[in-house]
Amino acid sequence: MFNALNRYLSRLDGDARPQQKDGPGYGFQVLRNTNLELGVEPWFDFIVGINGRLIDNPDPRLFAQEVRNCAGASVALGLWSAKGQRTRVLHVPVPADTRSLGLSLQWTPLSVASNVWHVLDVAANSPADHAGFLPYSDYILGTPDGTLHGESGLGELVDDYIGRPLKLWVYNNEYNVTREVEIVPSREWGGEGALGCVLGYGALHRLPAPLSEPVNAPGETMFDGDTTTSNLGTGAGADQFAALAPQNDSSNTFVPAASNDFLVPAQLVSSTPPPPAGSAPPRSKKKDRHGHAPKRLMDDYFAEEEKKSRELDGNIAASKTPPPPPPKTGGGPPRGPPKAESQAGGEDNDVD
Repeated sequence: MFNALNRYLSRLDGDARPQQKDGPGYGFQVLRNTNLELGVEPWFDFIVGINGRLIDNPDPRLFAQEVRNCAGASVALGLWSAKGQRTRVLHVPVPADTRSLGLSLQWTPLSVASNVWHVLDVAANSPADHAGFLPYSDYILGTPDGTLHGESGLGELVDDYIGRPLKLWVYNNEYNVTREVEIVPSREWGGEGALGCVLGYGALHRLPAPLSEPVNAPGETMFDGDTTTSNLGTGAGADQFAALAPQNDSSNTFVPAASNDFLVPAQLVSSTPPPPAGSAPPRSKKKDRHGHAPKRLMDDYFAEEEKKSRELDGNIAASKTPPPPPPKTGGGPPRGPPKAESQAGGEDNDVD
């Protein structure tokens, strides 16, 4: 019976899963942006539509021809961002002389943006602590030494760099910057794990939207194709570029990079300069956050429960009857009734 069940499961596992190479779920990932006035972020932004149409052909020549046809005017780009998994429309003017946008693109599945690891906790005196990892706000994007695929991709990379310096790209949600961190994995630092930090992976640990963007109202869904429009103008609706959610990638491997100049995930030349390599961002006074951090949620929860407990104790104490007052000073204990002495006196007379 069990052998038949195992054969049935093996046949199910062996069935080829349909792969959508040219359909939704793919787009042109922005690798580099030489136009600093263009609001496009390398690594985070994917071009999934152009001029009101979804891009379903990976041929870059067709995309370049569509851009050249808009020379002297503007082109509408449908951008899907890994930060919050939202889609927006960006109207970009195309110069008549160069007829180029100044972008380096690569046809990539959107599921690449889900290969991030959320730093949840950092142990004291651990390699992650010495490297400057910040809990809850840091996300590991990848490494300049190769490409990470699947949940086990980072673990395989760390095992290969035990005792050696490893460079990682780390994105911080609070400061909206990406920095390069150098860490030396070790199993002899006195705690568990080679990094000394707790990491989260999956749908609950995707990159959130920056704190500068408005938070979804109650009842709205997170990590959905929310239609926001760029400040450069509106034209075709963002719903025309609604991209499907990233599909899970079954491959769990680490692919080494062909060269050191592989991919720069952040536009480092921005209004907010990133912190130096190997150091954490300065812990200055933070702005009022629109969201609720897990630590703040727990503090509010415990404070509310403590307040309820005190109110309950006060109600119980008020319902009890107060104890009797203490006796007056100098009065002594209460006296009993006087003893009868007549009978005792009669007995004495008989003895005499």
